[in-house]
Amino acid sequence: MLQFLLRRLIGAVVIMFLIGAFTFFLFYTIPQDFAELACGKNCTPENIAVIRENLGLDKPITAQFWEFMTGIVTGRDFPQGHCSAPCLGVSFDSGEFVWDSIVDRFPLTLSLTVGGLVIFLVLGLGSGLLAAWKRGTMVDKVVSGASMVLSSFQIYFLGPIVLGILVYSTGWMDDPKYVPFTEDLPGWFLGLLIPWAVMATIFTAQYTRMARSTMIEQLSEEHVRTARAKGMRQRYVFFRYAWRGSLIPIVTIIGMDLSALLSGAVVTEYTFDLPGLGRLAVESSVNKDLPLTMGVMLFGAFFILVLNILVDLAYAFIDPRVRLS
Repeated sequence: MLQFLLRRLIGAVVIMFLIGAFTFFLFYTIPQDFAELACGKNCTPENIAVIRENLGLDKPITAQFWEFMTGIVTGRDFPQGHCSAPCLGVSFDSGEFVWDSIVDRFPLTLSLTVGGLVIFLVLGLGSGLLAAWKRGTMVDKVVSGASMVLSSFQIYFLGPIVLGILVYSTGWMDDPKYVPFTEDLPGWFLGLLIPWAVMATIFTAQYTRMARSTMIEQLSEEHVRTARAKGMRQRYVFFRYAWRGSLIPIVTIIGMDLSALLSGAVVTEYTFDLPGLGRLAVESSVNKDLPLTMGVMLFGAFFILVLNILVDLAYAFIDPRVRLS
């Protein structure tokens, strides 16, 4: 297990370096002067020259790349001051350090993701297990039918409908907003309740169908049939043998969904007007804020790699047939 983890960590470092290199040189293929982008409109040539020198854009591209990569580990110095590690540069639009902008937006995205994940996992896996347990009955048909209908919805479609009913028409709830839970726990919960409910409605339907299908598949496996033949109770076989085996594909999808949501739930944040990482990524692209765009991309790639490692490690604990050498 330790060797596997060490190999994955080394591989993750190499992949992050390659992603950083690819992203850096990809943006340098843009046929526009970065100093002009940072300076904005009505900028004089003298100001552009000063910005180019301050940002190190007058150096060879290899030297700029080396400063960018080492700055992630050791930090860098800018006219605004020292940028502590991990330093991802300075935003062209706001003049703030990229890492500070990401850290400022990340708590909202994290709250949005974790809260929605807890809700749709509990409801989705629970209803999927119930449908598999009651396979062929009316309960199974109702749960399966409802999941098929709800899975066809999208956040940008269901979100405005929920807002129109609960916020604008009836006034039962306020507009979604983010309040740090350390400052106001009830306000944090109520402010994100509508986005959580919409996300849970859509994702619950997907996980219900997945849990039901994988559970039914596991119930037909040879080891499950053998346990039944030995006279073990149906409930014990269901949860002790079939349930653990069905978690493998579910954990894989959870890791993919969680990494995507943490990288930036663009549609959710725009639908409910929430300033998270997804909205930050779109705004930086629209404003041609290349350092901020690169920073968000690297931050998202980091989370994807970390969650993939955690998913692989979870396999060994869920399914004893999985062996990690």
